[in-house]
Amino acid sequence: MSLYDQDCYTHLGEPFNLRVLRGQVLLIVNVASKCGFTPQLKELEALYQRYRDHGFTVLGFPCNQFGRQSPESAKDFCAFGEENYGVTFPLMEKVDVNGRHTHPLFEHLKKEAPGVMGTRSIKWNFTKFLVSRDGRVIARFGPKDHGQALRQALEQALDEPF
Repeated sequence: MSLYDQDCYTHLGEPFNLRVLRGQVLLIVNVASKCGFTPQLKELEALYQRYRDHGFTVLGFPCNQFGRQSPESAKDFCAFGEENYGVTFPLMEKVDVNGRHTHPLFEHLKKEAPGVMGTRSIKWNFTKFLVSRDGRVIARFGPKDHGQALRQALEQALDEPF
């Protein structure tokens, strides 16, 4: 199964067909509202605004598995992101990224881009997966990874032919 075959839903619970994003570079992130990394929402939004016209989309998936730092519903998280960080990139359903109820999309991402020393588990909020235009998971970034390193990898992915 490819990344595009995964069933996803918006923050409102409506089906979201990942196939419509084929041909775009994606940054898929597990997000939270009450985390020390939450201000990264502003940076993610800035990346989205800067590169979306070049075929780039951020997909944020709220997750409450790490310190219960995202207790609200996906709909309330969306309102929080808009109000506090000006988020306009797609915010999706609330998911588990580890354990027996791991969302299949995150199973796929973790399999394709394991973490340090081959571990598949996601260690904290704001783990980021960079996906090429053809659906290949090309990089995994930890919660502390942002800024220039992320921007550089994103620009390189945008420059790759489809």
